[in-house]
Amino acid sequence: MDLINVVDQAFANERVASYPAFKAGDTITVTFRIKEGDKERLQNFRGVVIQIKGGSPATRTFTIRKVSGGVGVERIVPFQSPMIDSIEVNKVGKVRRARIFYLRDLAGKKARIKEKKFSAKPAAEAAE
Repeated sequence: MDLINVVDQAFANERVASYPAFKAGDTITVTFRIKEGDKERLQNFRGVVIQIKGGSPATRTFTIRKVSGGVGVERIVPFQSPMIDSIEVNKVGKVRRARIFYLRDLAGKKARIKEKKFSAKPAAEAAE
């Protein structure tokens, strides 16, 4: 078992460690590198994370869902994908489940996720 952990750590990607921490319910923007012929461009995909799946860093994936033109679009993205340029967390959602598949059946205002609010500490408390 120890040898398996050593191999997993050897193949762990440094870029994955630089990604921000996010969980199900968060709205994120993933910037992909799209290759068309000999040209390369960046394309953003902004949506809600509906699940994070996989135990080891090599097999972890996350699923993003957005509604585009009235049609729900989901994209399953491996953490280790070389096509990911960057990940940005836009909103931190307040959900009680790790997999929010119920979002697929909701539409309109019912499909909104409440945003988690953070209170800023006063400067006097932060200095201590």
